[in-house]
Amino acid sequence: MKQINCSRRVRLLFAALILMAVFVQPVVAASKMPSFVLPDVMTGDDINSEQFTGKTLLVTFFATWCPPCMQEVPNLIKLQKDYEGKGFSVVALSMDEGGSGIVKKLVEKRSINYPVLMAEGSIARDFGGVVGIPTSFLINSKGTVVKKYPGYVSYVVLENDIKKIMN
Repeated sequence: MKQINCSRRVRLLFAALILMAVFVQPVVAASKMPSFVLPDVMTGDDINSEQFTGKTLLVTFFATWCPPCMQEVPNLIKLQKDYEGKGFSVVALSMDEGGSGIVKKLVEKRSINYPVLMAEGSIARDFGGVVGIPTSFLINSKGTVVKKYPGYVSYVVLENDIKKIMN
C-alpha cells in the first residue's frame, strides 16, 4: 500500500512540475539590448546597434519562409510609418540561412520601410535566446529590453506597448 501511495505522489509531483514548466513564465529582470554590428540586406553596409541610441526599438527576429513572420510585415511597416518621426524604429533581424539575396527580394517586393539586417546565431543567443520565430523585443530609449513577444503579435498590442514606453 505504501508503495502505491509513493508512486502516486511521484506522478502527481511530476505532473505539477510539468504544468509549472509549461504555464509559469520566469520573471526576468530588464536587461540592456546587446550590442551588434550586422550587414544591411539592401546595401551590405554594416549597421551598428549604436546607431539606434536614444530610440525606442522593436527588434524582431524573422525568416522569409515563416508564415507568421510574413503576416507581421504589414503591421511592422505601419508601425514604422506611424512612429518613425517620434524616435521609434523597427529593426528586423533575418534568421534566413540562404544569404541576403532572398531577404533583399522580400524587402523590395513588400516595400519594407525599416532596417532589415542579416542576423548571426550569436545575436539570438545574446538577446537571451530565440526559440521560435517570430520573436520580438521592445526596447526603450535607454536601451533596456522591456518586453519580449514570442510569436505573432497584433498591431494593436504593439502600438499600445510602444505608446506606454514612449510617454
